[in-house]
Amino acid sequence: MTDAILRQVLRRERTPLYVFDLAALPRRAEFLRSHLPAGTGLCYAVKANPFLLPGLAGSVERLEICSPGELAICRRAGLDPKTFVLSGVHKDPGALGELVAQGEIGCYTAESMTQFSALYGAAVAARRPVSLLLRLTSGNQFGMDEGEVRWILSHYGADPWLDIRGIQYFSGTQKASAKRLARELAMLDRFLASLPRPVEELEYGPGFPVAYFPEDAFDERAFLDAFADGLRGLAFRGRVTLELGRSLAAGCGTYLTRVVDVKENHGARYAILDGGSHQVTYYGQAMAMRRPPVRPLSPRDGEARPWTLCGSLCTIHDVLAKALPLGGLEIGDVLAFDQAGAYAMTEGMALFLSRDLPGVVLVDGQGRAQLARDHLPTDPLNTPNGQKEWNLWND
Repeated sequence: MTDAILRQVLRRERTPLYVFDLAALPRRAEFLRSHLPAGTGLCYAVKANPFLLPGLAGSVERLEICSPGELAICRRAGLDPKTFVLSGVHKDPGALGELVAQGEIGCYTAESMTQFSALYGAAVAARRPVSLLLRLTSGNQFGMDEGEVRWILSHYGADPWLDIRGIQYFSGTQKASAKRLARELAMLDRFLASLPRPVEELEYGPGFPVAYFPEDAFDERAFLDAFADGLRGLAFRGRVTLELGRSLAAGCGTYLTRVVDVKENHGARYAILDGGSHQVTYYGQAMAMRRPPVRPLSPRDGEARPWTLCGSLCTIHDVLAKALPLGGLEIGDVLAFDQAGAYAMTEGMALFLSRDLPGVVLVDGQGRAQLARDHLPTDPLNTPNGQKEWNLWND
């Protein structure tokens, strides 16, 4: 995304604003595929950024959906439900029954024995076979342990109402160690070989890293090539699908925020922005401790001096960057934060102070811009309106 395009967008839209480059998404997907073994599938985690679905849907084989809201978004976008894998640690049994009866969703994950029982019961009741991925835990609240997965395959692997496609595994994000990924692949390979029945697919969330800060820079091509060697070395010969969010989405987004005040306190220069840390976040909430990829769209000449960039929240923690060397800042200047394509628009404290949500602009490869979401007031969500009243003593 060039600064010229961003300046053109700002002629029509006010800050704070997210601008997403849809044309970057298929290029990113193709770059990843070029460094992976042929036939490796890609699954996009919708939670990373639902606004990117128009640009990504044709570049990945599967979309991971983790809530009823995300399912509604994908349906409104007109996407093929057969590409959906419905995940998440909380699945409402009643809603599951309705979905299974409709027979539209391509695949479900079973996060627990409770979820497995609900899905199996829904399949039997609807007399519709259901496709499953059994989620293997990585030692936390997600998924099931090895014994439970083996038990399900032993007792239900041939059941006519179940198509147990394989295993889903995810153990974290920002995993920059190729050796760690190699160990995980070796563990999964051993586990798959130990199953009482063979499965046809491994859906794996490798948590590929994104270099948000300069000191995090790494040779991504070499990293991906080493990972691909690990995939090729698997004894498992079924399909491998990689579940990705941050790695696909981060680089396509820019967050724009405007300087609304400048001041100097005890010799320190501060710029107050109309956005803040509730609207742009980087992994680890480390923005105030490290230097994010930010630049002024119209840099000023002069001696570079340290500036602290603060958002508009009433908390001393709303700091986006410290000691940022700039030639100068004035009210009205716009700052652009790169690598804002994943999670920034969904992960922050959006309701704090009841400020408007930023607008969202999508730019395609032909230079056409579309306002995908106008600036959205949040004060109605925080207004006490007495929708219901009841007498506790009469319950």
